[in-house]
Amino acid sequence: MHQKVNILGIQISSISNDNLLAAFTQHILHKQKKQVCITPVNSVMAAVKSEQVKNIYNNANYVLCDGVPLKWAASFLNTPILERITGLDLLPNLVTLCAKNDFSIFLLGASPGVGDKLKDIILNKFPQAKVVGVYVPPFMAVFTDEQNDKMISAVNAASPDVLLVSLTAPKQDIWIAENKHALNATLMVGIGGAFEVMAGLAKRAPKWVQKAGLEWLYRFMQEPKRLFRRYFIEAPLFIPLIMRQKWGN
Repeated sequence: MHQKVNILGIQISSISNDNLLAAFTQHILHKQKKQVCITPVNSVMAAVKSEQVKNIYNNANYVLCDGVPLKWAASFLNTPILERITGLDLLPNLVTLCAKNDFSIFLLGASPGVGDKLKDIILNKFPQAKVVGVYVPPFMAVFTDEQNDKMISAVNAASPDVLLVSLTAPKQDIWIAENKHALNATLMVGIGGAFEVMAGLAKRAPKWVQKAGLEWLYRFMQEPKRLFRRYFIEAPLFIPLIMRQKWGN
């Protein structure tokens, strides 16, 4: 068990990266099925608006703090989060963990070609790594039953220790929550856009930008059309909600 912090009714994990990876190792070794969500501000705001999403996050085993604003908010509420753990940081760490412990990985999602490129990158760095499958579903707001069955069948044919799902949040978290009972995988992680970055198809902000809390701006400059609503319409609503949580309505 680990501590969780209440941010707008969503229980966010407060755990160090080292302890997280140690816990993952034990879950995999003991075949304990777990769901891991990686939550930036837009995911928290989606949960504020949707009871379904809120319930998914609050029933997930790990809900990681992906975003400096969440870490700031936790400190402002006098319930600090131990460490920010982003999908971009977790993915390479998790791949390294799997390679060293002979754990198998399945890559689900992202755009066509990204998963295969990432597989090549992983095997180039860790020739012994077990990447047991890559599956790219077509882009759909909601998957049909037929497509959903194909995705589940592809995963179950490989029976991976770690299933990495890149469908954007909260879509990836909803999909895992709705299908985890049918999935023959142990650790199921909604990893977001980290596939593209680790595959070398997208750039991450420099370290100084990350530490300054401006990684969002760096990402926006790369994809302004897609991210405008997230950062300039949805995100500003987060601040008054946090103030209301601290001081009441």
